[in-house]
Amino acid sequence: MGIGGCIILIAAGAILTFGTDWKVEGANLDVVGIILMAVGLIGVATFTSIAKRRRVVVPGQAPVVEERPDRPYR
Repeated sequence: MGIGGCIILIAAGAILTFGTDWKVEGANLDVVGIILMAVGLIGVATFTSIAKRRRVVVPGQAPVVEERPDRPYR
């Protein structure tokens, strides 16, 4: 699920929780909406943390090399 799907879950949950006053027998739509919003927020957090870890390589730019003083060069 991408960021778009997560935003759709958040929006659908908010609509069910705050925008409707429907009564469904056997289900509480307020709770269903809150669950959808929570799942959407978890998805956004997961997606953004994974996106931050991805390494972006810019063509024409030299890679960064870190020197470690604890490891001598051979």
